[in-house]
Order: sequence, then structure tokens, then C-alpha cells
Amino acid sequence: MLGRAFTIARPKLARVMRKSLIAANWKCHGSLLMVDEFANALTHHTQADVVVFPPAVFVERFANQALNTVDCGVQDIGVAESGAYTGEVAGKMAREAGAKWVIIGHSERRNDQQESDELIAQKLLAAIRAELRPVLCVGETQSQREDGHALAVVEQQLLSAVAKLDASQISIGAVAYEPVWAIGTGLTATPQQAQDMHKGIRELLRQIDEHTADETRIIYGGSVKADNAASLFSQPDIDGALVGGASLQLDTFMGIIAAA
Repeated sequence: MLGRAFTIARPKLARVMRKSLIAANWKCHGSLLMVDEFANALTHHTQADVVVFPPAVFVERFANQALNTVDCGVQDIGVAESGAYTGEVAGKMAREAGAKWVIIGHSERRNDQQESDELIAQKLLAAIRAELRPVLCVGETQSQREDGHALAVVEQQLLSAVAKLDASQISIGAVAYEPVWAIGTGLTATPQQAQDMHKGIRELLRQIDEHTADETRIIYGGSVKADNAASLFSQPDIDGALVGGASLQLDTFMGIIAAA
């Protein structure tokens, strides 16, 4: 599959009305004080759907503080629903604690924990079983992009992950395009580079189902900041952002939401 390519159409099309999704991935950062500050402040936004992914130990506190006005999620789940799996969090446990979303296949887990496409597909199924909305992460490395394989790599990651899902199950969550070379590096794909890949992802989804392609939100992750968010969000196939470091400062994160 990596060798297959297809042409990405350049002309802009009218944007299908998908409400923007702005997600904050706190990674291994945060505190109870930070949870309270964000949960209270974010209850006043209206222009986008907002999800905060704090460390798992803070999920219940965030969910209780946000009072269902802002969603929260976990950054990962295990495949098993229960058992002797030290350190794992099952999807149903996360759901019971108040999580509504889960990040699946983030590049840091693909690289640091050597998560395979097969394991990510299993976690995606586990998320659906637990009634969690998955944010499926896909993206290429710098060398893969330079070799001309960026779209083929993303195609392999995406289609292998959703192969066992019904079309209707894909659009309940989101796909996050996160070029690995732009995560935490200060580098950002240009709006046109990001749009080209998002358009390519949508065309891949269109091969599965037309309605799914139009309904699924495809968000961008890779050094998103308040000063570049608007130019990214102006593209017809970019439906929001998965924000890392810039989501740790409330004012900065609110600026990104305001750009949506």
C-alpha cells in the first residue's frame, strides 16, 4: 500500500459545514490547579467544540468541574476491558471517570512505545466498544516526506486503523494529521501543505463512504499557536487542531479557540 499514490486536487471547494474541534493534549503536564482554571474558563466559549486531554489522573476532576460544558478525554487506553495489565486504563474505566474522547495512535506512542498499526486498530475498536470518541492520529516523519512517501504513509496508517470499523463509526470521532517533524519542534506545515494532506485524507475516507468523508472532522496537530491558527483554519479541509505545548497556557489556548 505504501507504493500507491493518487493526485490531490488543488482547487478549493466550498467548505462542508463541520463545527471546528479544538483539542488540548496536555501530555504529561498539569495539576489540580490547572484543571480548575481551564475547566472554569472554557465553559464560556461557544464557537467551537473543545476537548481537553489531561493526564488520566485528572480526568474525573476536570469532568466534574466542567459540568458537561467542555468535554474531556484520555490520552490513551488499553485494548483489554480488564485483567492483569499493570498500568493500563480500560476504555470503560475512562468513560466512567467522565472521559468522552480518547487519543489513539499519537506519534509519541507510535515511536516511544513502538505501537504498531495493528495495535492501534485494536485500540480504536476498544474505544468504540467503550463509547469513547477516538481522535486517530496519523502523520509522516521528515525523511518520509523528503522521500515523497508522506501521503502513502498516512494512507497505510489510516486505512489499517479503520479497516474493521463501519463507516458510521469513523465519523463519530476525528482524524488528526500530525506531521511528526512538526511536533514540539517549532516547525509547522504551511497552510497549503496541511490542506493538501487533509484533502488527501478526506479522499481516502471518500473511498470508504461519501457521507463519512464529508462528516468526519480532520484536525491539524503540529506546533499550532495562536498566531498561525487562523491561517490553518481558513483551509477548507482543516476542521480544527490537536494542540500540544500551546494548550498549556490558558490565554494562548483561548486565542486558538477564538481563531476557529
